[in-house]
Amino acid sequence: MSDNKKYQGNKGNKGFESSREERTGFESKKVRTSEKGGKVSRGFTSSNEEKSGTMPRRNRTGDQGGKESREFTSNKEDKNKVINRGTRKNEEKAVKNKFTRVKSEIKPKSSNASGEGEAKIIREDLIEGRNAVIEALKSDRTVEYILIAKGDLVGSISVVMALAKEKGIVTKEVDRRKLDEMSQTSSHQGVIAVVTPYKYFEINDIFKNAEEKGEKPFIIILDEIEDPHNFGSIIRTAEVCGAHGIIIPKRKNVGATPTVYKTSAGAIEHVKIAKVTNINVAIEEIKKRGVWVYGADMDAEDYIFNTDLTGAVALVIGSEGRGIAKLTKEKCDVLVKIPMVGKITSLNASVAAGIIMYETMKQKIR
Repeated sequence: MSDNKKYQGNKGNKGFESSREERTGFESKKVRTSEKGGKVSRGFTSSNEEKSGTMPRRNRTGDQGGKESREFTSNKEDKNKVINRGTRKNEEKAVKNKFTRVKSEIKPKSSNASGEGEAKIIREDLIEGRNAVIEALKSDRTVEYILIAKGDLVGSISVVMALAKEKGIVTKEVDRRKLDEMSQTSSHQGVIAVVTPYKYFEINDIFKNAEEKGEKPFIIILDEIEDPHNFGSIIRTAEVCGAHGIIIPKRKNVGATPTVYKTSAGAIEHVKIAKVTNINVAIEEIKKRGVWVYGADMDAEDYIFNTDLTGAVALVIGSEGRGIAKLTKEKCDVLVKIPMVGKITSLNASVAAGIIMYETMKQKIR
């Protein structure tokens, strides 16, 4: 046997050949190693696999393998702890968000004493405020009784009590908190009168009112005014300007609410308000009776001061947002506008109505 063969044989016996073959990292040499068999080939294979990192660390054997296995288990447990901790945080966060959501859903129902956030019933049997109650007592309105805040018996409250005593109307002193709960305007001024709901009139009643005064009819027609403050202001201006009545639709228009009473300063007791099913039908009816209908529209061609308003007239005022409805606008005889030179191209409904009503009154009293 040659020296080379001896050397190769010795290497094979001592595992050198197997070690060199494993360092190349090819699977084909792993097969040759396995063909030679023996414990040496398996041992070298395991050793080289550890060096090359081809085997997972958790599969190592021996003392070190056991230690590394314990380390792997420990790391896994730590990861599980982190995951569990994160899960608990998410669950706590979900519970907290649920509680916050439930709390926010409950809060609006009792957010304040005035009833904001709640669906409050609009009552038409209350009159609030000193001037409004005084005007109601001076008129023919049926007043059932009057509630006055305890200790608030100075100023115009004495006038209220005197008029109530004169008409035989019961007055009761109650705690102010009682009035706060009943109030729909949040400004009762220490007095609330409980009355029969407002009795609406007919269109014929408006014409009779003009006839009794010996004047040509002066009528205000409101096309879906939904703001009670606007409605109250229009009523007050209409009464001052000598209008004989106001026509409103039954739907999409505010009625004679406590806020309207308060805003009109009691003028509603001196103005006849007719509530009709259809505004357009009402316009046709008054036109047949010789009344000219003028609609307020900012796109009109004629200015209000260039229009003859001395005869029997009806002024149509549109809603706060869209103005006069298209079909109602077509029913008008003439469309008029108010001159405006500023950058704002529209006016509040009650302001526009006031300007037109004063122009009408000015022409009538010339």
